[in-house]
Amino acid sequence: MTHTPQHFTPKTAMVLAAGLGRRMRPLTDNTPKPLIQVAGKALIDHVLERVKDAGIKKAVVNVHHLADMVEQHLSGTKSPKISISDEREELLETAGGIKKALPLIGDEPFLIFNSDSLWVEHRTPGVPSAIRQFLDDWKPEKMDVLLMLVEPESAVGFDGPGDYFMEYNNQLTRRSYSVHAPYIYAGVAVAKPCLFTDLRRGEVSLTEVFDKAQSKYRLYGSILRAPWLHIGTPDSITAAEEFIKSREEKE
Repeated sequence: MTHTPQHFTPKTAMVLAAGLGRRMRPLTDNTPKPLIQVAGKALIDHVLERVKDAGIKKAVVNVHHLADMVEQHLSGTKSPKISISDEREELLETAGGIKKALPLIGDEPFLIFNSDSLWVEHRTPGVPSAIRQFLDDWKPEKMDVLLMLVEPESAVGFDGPGDYFMEYNNQLTRRSYSVHAPYIYAGVAVAKPCLFTDLRRGEVSLTEVFDKAQSKYRLYGSILRAPWLHIGTPDSITAAEEFIKSREEKE
């Protein structure tokens, strides 16, 4: 008897959209970073397209900086269904924002998505999308966190030292500050909600949560097989748009 593979599809995606976007100034003085346009579309709309591609029905979006603008922009979004986690009174770090949003997320593994995580993929008939391939790598029996990673040669506009080393079994180790690592965290992850329930209140980074999973040998990686666009500064928008245009001209 043959068995059809079971695909993992989270019920919920958490889209991190509350940051101040300091490196994107002056653009973010009057426009929240998730609404910055790249190739004619707001960054958060690119993200929500990926969420929808994955078959995820609900997205929780946290808001703080220019929150009214983000909420207004999302008010017309029909799919996925949007729930707002309001951080207007207190800006929380990434993990702190997720802890606050847990009542909206639920108790099952969920997708974490930075609102500026953007990639370009050539859709081949019969080949799963990049987000689908990533989700299919999730193995809850051995993982607490799965990170989407990018190799430097696939990263457009990124010149940092990298973030992680990967072992033969795809387990991850975060680099020390004095060395370069061969893989970049692409701003997309799957995580179990239980990792966030006991976090202290306030500004807690996702890195702290990832480190906790690593200490238990339950932090794993999956490599993105598509060009990843690093949107970190105003100049990076031009580089990303030129890359997208060049890809479109080749197809």
